[in-house]
Amino acid sequence: MNTARRETRLALAQRASAAILALCTLIHLATIVYAIRGGLSAGEILERTRSSVAAAAFYGLFLAAVAVHAPLGLRNVAREWLGLHGRALEALTVALAVLLLGLGGRALWAVVG
Repeated sequence: MNTARRETRLALAQRASAAILALCTLIHLATIVYAIRGGLSAGEILERTRSSVAAAAFYGLFLAAVAVHAPLGLRNVAREWLGLHGRALEALTVALAVLLLGLGGRALWAVVG
């Protein structure tokens, strides 16, 4: 695949993930406000999310969007500010995505596992 086509696909992936993140963030914040106003404690919230397929699916989608969006944004910063190109730039992008998936996956497991 040529470079221009690849960069276009990466830019589209970042924008699509941004749209998903915006929606997930609004839902997450609304849920927090609802739970707090309903008087739920952190323990009660975790009790409700444990083994919840819906919570796992929602936060899994949220995590996937973060793992796509953030590394691609940082990829652009690394290219423009640090002058990284080629394999170094791709390795950094993949490493950041894997790091976010790993850390986010641990957090997800703690909430719904």
